[in-house]
Amino acid sequence: MQPAVFIARLLGPFFVVIGLGIVLNEQLYTGMITEAVHSPTLIYFSGLFSLVPGLAILNVYRAWTADWRVIVTVMGWLLVFGGFVRIVLPQLTVGIATRIYSGSTALVVVAVIALALGAVLSFQGYRQ
Repeated sequence: MQPAVFIARLLGPFFVVIGLGIVLNEQLYTGMITEAVHSPTLIYFSGLFSLVPGLAILNVYRAWTADWRVIVTVMGWLLVFGGFVRIVLPQLTVGIATRIYSGSTALVVVAVIALALGAVLSFQGYRQ
């Protein structure tokens, strides 16, 4: 099995579940985000839990192709960047998260993106 397919099989269902969780429990997720941005420990650990999988993805697959597999590469880089920012610049993380999630539609947009991304990766990963 190709590494991109394997990663798509992991990330696809992961994003579908997260998207559904947000859609079905929007108020709970809003509360969790509000609580998390006020906890330096949670910001730090979320950075670790983002950086490690991002590095793992990029160590296994990092090709800039003109098809769906580029999503895997982009996700790897986004995870690495997000983890780096949370660990090295936690105050920036607080400011960005507070601004983004203070609006009422941001969480719905995140849910839709997660569901769409999860659907594409699941389809591409499991269709073979």
